[in-house]
Amino acid sequence: MNLLEEFQLTSVSGRIETAVPPGVAPGAVPNPFGPLAHLPGTWKGRGFNQIWRPFHGSQDRFLELNETIEVLQFEEIPGDIPNRGLLQGDINLHGVRYLQQIQDAHVKGPNGKLAGIHIEPGIWLSTPACTNPSDPATVARMASIPHGTTLVAQGATLAAINHAPPIPPVSITPFIINHPNQPVQFPESNLGIPSTFRTPHADIPNVTQAMVNNPNVVLSQAIAGQTITSTITLKVSTNPLNPPSSGGGTSNIAFLQGAAGGPNAQSVKVDSTFWIETVKEPNGATKLQLQYSQLVLLNFNGLSWPHVTVATLVKQ
Repeated sequence: MNLLEEFQLTSVSGRIETAVPPGVAPGAVPNPFGPLAHLPGTWKGRGFNQIWRPFHGSQDRFLELNETIEVLQFEEIPGDIPNRGLLQGDINLHGVRYLQQIQDAHVKGPNGKLAGIHIEPGIWLSTPACTNPSDPATVARMASIPHGTTLVAQGATLAAINHAPPIPPVSITPFIINHPNQPVQFPESNLGIPSTFRTPHADIPNVTQAMVNNPNVVLSQAIAGQTITSTITLKVSTNPLNPPSSGGGTSNIAFLQGAAGGPNAQSVKVDSTFWIETVKEPNGATKLQLQYSQLVLLNFNGLSWPHVTVATLVKQ
């Protein structure tokens, strides 16, 4: 059974139960959670994180690189979530809440345990087609980041494919704000050039130049040699994606926005793609795997600085 066929199923406490009432032909009643029905449970794995941090000192930037360990937990929100309409009839949303926790794979904190670098509570929503606005069915991700940013990213579920996903490259090169075709190169991106403004090699022993040039290579390497029989793609953005969605945005605390000469480090855009994959193992068993690539643009000192996070997680 591939993921597209499984859209008629709901995962409950590790079991797969039918969402089709007795006496109704299979496929007649679609699961209102759509692809989100595959998410409830605990996913664990490893990844890679890159961020240009503002630096208050002799230069404006520090390139932080992290090899990561991640736990991502989802829990279904039971029942309908009614949204009342004025310009059109009411709609019902369906969602799952999540908690994402990321640790550095090598660096330890003052307590002697692996340092935490990210925690994020949030919600994924499945939204039916609307007439006002005229949007097709979408998915949306709402996230809260303790640095002082919240976001709503909305977008599409792409049609299922029966093979591994095509994973495009992503660049960490900063560019002039609102001008992505005007990149600005910095020496910290070259691991061959020593720098005190980049994470030391001892803290990132497995990071290569290829990973810095294109963090998504970590995802491609993780699935090399795997037999992936089905992939569902969730693609969301805080910027309107027309089609399929006209919603989304970010909000930042005053410190991030800054004042004269600011911002300090304002999150202005988040694009993320999640791939839900069915992997056939050599013994014939299958497992669910979740890969994602997220690009955040941080604006400071006249440039947009890409912040990229990727990971490959397996459902437990």
